[in-house]
Amino acid sequence: MKETAFQLAERQLAALTVAKTDAEKPIMLMLHGWQDNAASFSHLFPQLQDHYRLYALDWPGHGYSERRDADNYYHFFDYVDDLHQVVLQLNTNKVYVVGHSLGALVASTYAAAFPENVLGLVLIEGLSPLYEAPENTAQRLRQGILSRQRYRQRSQRKPRRKMVSFEQALMLRCQVNQLDEALLRPIVKRGVEYIEGGYYWRHDERLRCDSLYRIAQEHAQATMSAIACPVLSIVGEHGFPRLQQRAPELGWVKNIQQQRVEGGHHCHLESPQAVCDSIVAFTSKIDIQS
Repeated sequence: MKETAFQLAERQLAALTVAKTDAEKPIMLMLHGWQDNAASFSHLFPQLQDHYRLYALDWPGHGYSERRDADNYYHFFDYVDDLHQVVLQLNTNKVYVVGHSLGALVASTYAAAFPENVLGLVLIEGLSPLYEAPENTAQRLRQGILSRQRYRQRSQRKPRRKMVSFEQALMLRCQVNQLDEALLRPIVKRGVEYIEGGYYWRHDERLRCDSLYRIAQEHAQATMSAIACPVLSIVGEHGFPRLQQRAPELGWVKNIQQQRVEGGHHCHLESPQAVCDSIVAFTSKIDIQS
């Protein structure tokens, strides 16, 4: 893998791609989850690079990408805008999009808004944009505002968390995700920086602030119903139960199939071979010329 970047209107997005690529291969964009980074897909690159031109993005405020402006708190739909700016720079009519968790939610929303740009979607442990009942609107707004205030107060009185070694950072991440060190090492390596004798997380702390609003179920259903391309949902056997076969979102998409693999929410790390096999088999049935 090698480093590359996309210059957007407001900031630069870092990305990983393959060292050598074939211009005849279709492009596959890979979108990571919340507080992960492009290295989330490092275990998939060796097997997928023979089939696609791969680009794994770092979202703003993650990995090596620039942070959003000081008065921006990472609104969900801004990620869709970021993705569209990337697609416009790829000089191609259509792309495959693979998303994990947050990346899956962005991918499905983008495919709904710009169906002409997406050949096929692979959604790993994620389906539709998050939604909730309208009666939660006031409480959601209150929680979001208060979370911003807590962030401001915390950032004023407390320095960034310092870790004495890379191994400490890796251990902390392993405890959070309950995964082996070998699986998380690439993500942590890309997710920390060394400054004056210590290691610090690269991601923007504002990512932890709550959303000010969420759309209603009717909005999510209308969005998912607008997806025109084939969709593959990949879920972990021990991932989020609500994403599996009885999830209402599966009935909102015209052409969707679901594949279960071993693992939990980060099943693409735990079962990379099964995930890659599923992706290749799925895309092989899509007519690129359509």
